[in-house]
Amino acid sequence: MFGLIGHSTSFEDAKRKALGLGYDHIAEGDLDVWCTAPPQLVEHVKVVSAIGKTIEGAYIDSCFVPEMLSRFKTARRKVLNAMELAQKKGISITALGGFTSIIFENFNLLQNQQVRNTTLDWQRFTTGNTHTAWVICRQLEQNAPRIGIDLSKSKVAVVGATGDIGSAVCRWLSNRTGVSELLLVARQTKPLIELQSQLGGGRILSLDEALPEADIVIWVASMPKTLEIDPSKIKRPCLMIDGGYPKNLGEKFSGPGIHVLKGGIVQFFKDIGWSMMELAEMENPKREMFACFAEAMLLEFENCHTNFSWGRNNITLEKMDFIGKASERHGFSAVGLKSNIQTLTV
Repeated sequence: MFGLIGHSTSFEDAKRKALGLGYDHIAEGDLDVWCTAPPQLVEHVKVVSAIGKTIEGAYIDSCFVPEMLSRFKTARRKVLNAMELAQKKGISITALGGFTSIIFENFNLLQNQQVRNTTLDWQRFTTGNTHTAWVICRQLEQNAPRIGIDLSKSKVAVVGATGDIGSAVCRWLSNRTGVSELLLVARQTKPLIELQSQLGGGRILSLDEALPEADIVIWVASMPKTLEIDPSKIKRPCLMIDGGYPKNLGEKFSGPGIHVLKGGIVQFFKDIGWSMMELAEMENPKREMFACFAEAMLLEFENCHTNFSWGRNNITLEKMDFIGKASERHGFSAVGLKSNIQTLTV
């Protein structure tokens, strides 16, 4: 069985969803009540792949909301409690989604293997970052030509290049895609220099320097709410792939010739009888999901019960090849630009 650990996009949204699920006592509570609320297994689902393999899974709501991010102990407890519940339910491989994955990595929850009387088995959990990185690269490869961008002549800025997903994307683009140049952007200089050395190339720039040069921008870092961008400095056409969380590039970038695509989202080949993706506000919730969630499903389809995506900067091209081939074989495809975008010759 596969598992997905997720959460609502806001406190108000969480209260509405809890009311709809019949958790009135939680829905009517204030944020302090939600801070003490335990995780809930809210849905079971059965999924049949494109090659006819059937698996079963469960969605666990961590009862975490973004408003809790400033409460370190609460955020940590929420994720660990949800992981404990997944393990107690006998789930073989569980993906952490949204902020739960970010909290796990940034708060180094590997130091907290014991949760009450349960010793967490790390082999049962994955961040899903390998599949997310592969999907973002596929979105670039498939959608850039549609808006007239020749990859062999394009400059690609990766914002958040030294993170787990960002570094994997850089390795793929450098070795597999043949883009003209990588522009490496991150907050800390030392990891950028190390990444540049590993890649054997790429130019280290600030965000302000990189954006006017980039034909494609892959954003795999959370965007500061205070960030102000002058759209007139952006190249036209320009493909913006929003691989961060929350996905808010569309609020900052707009205008003719600027195409913003939600990164790391996949679509299954047929409807799935669940309501869980409505909690994640997918445009087509019966088929669409975060690629990190799909990674747990793929590992279950492949009988690969291991922490496939684990630790920072451990994503290899070989792992991306494996999960990418599995993704296509079982019926997933990367979500692209809207169908009314005219395909242009490059």
